[in-house]
Amino acid sequence: MRLIQITDCHLHAEAWARSRVGYPLRQLRAVIERAGALRPDVVLVSGDVSQDETVASYRLADEAFSSLGCFWSWFPGNHDQPRLMHELHEIDTEVDLGAWRLLILDSRVDGQAYGALGEAQLERLAQCLEEDDRPSLLAMHHPPVSIGSEWMDAIGLMDREAFWDAVTPYPQVRGVLCGHIHQALALRQGEVMVYGCPATTDQFLGGSPAFAVDEASRPGLRVVDMHGQRLSTWIERVEP
Repeated sequence: MRLIQITDCHLHAEAWARSRVGYPLRQLRAVIERAGALRPDVVLVSGDVSQDETVASYRLADEAFSSLGCFWSWFPGNHDQPRLMHELHEIDTEVDLGAWRLLILDSRVDGQAYGALGEAQLERLAQCLEEDDRPSLLAMHHPPVSIGSEWMDAIGLMDREAFWDAVTPYPQVRGVLCGHIHQALALRQGEVMVYGCPATTDQFLGGSPAFAVDEASRPGLRVVDMHGQRLSTWIERVEP
C-alpha cells in the first residue's frame, strides 16, 4: 500500500497568481505529475489547499487531484473553508488502507493560525483506536510537536499534550502526518514518529526564530509505503 502526502498548496482563484517565490498552481501540477509517476494507491492532501478561500481555488485543486486517477482525500488547514471543500469533494475522517488504516483529525480553529483538537475529538480518537488494533496512521494539519522554530511553534497544535495522552496507550499508532510547516520533518515522540512534508508552494526555513522563506528548497511530497506491520517513508522534490 502506497500513500502520498501533498500539502499546503495555497492556491488562488487566478491560475497565474504568484506566491512569494513561485507560482502555486504550476508548482502543484509539477508535484502531482511526480506523484502520478510514483503510482500511489491513496493521495492525502493535508490542508491549506487555498490561500484566498475562494470556490475557484478549490475547483483548480479538485481538477488537479482528480487527474491522478486514484483515490484521494483532503482535509482543511487554517487557511481553508471546509464547507467549500466539502461541496466539491468529501472530507473524510477515516480511510481504509487494507491491513492499515488512516484516521484524519481536524485541527482547524476558526479565525486562528494555531490549531487544536478539543476534548470531544480526542475522545472519539481514543474510541476508534480501542475498537480496531490495525496499524494506524494519524493525520492532521498542525504538528503535534515542537519543531524548534519559535514563530511556527507558537501557531502549532495548542493541545498537543492532551493529544499524546490520548494516543500513547495505543501501540498500533505508527506515525502522524502533518502539514502547516512547509518543510520536511521527522521527529520521534515516545514510540511514534511525526512526519512533516514540504509544501507544494513556498518552503519555510527550518529552525528560524522568525518567519523566513527557504528559497533554496524545492516543492515536494512525502511517500509512505506500508508493508505488513512496517512503514517506510521518504521525501521527493520537484523542479518548480
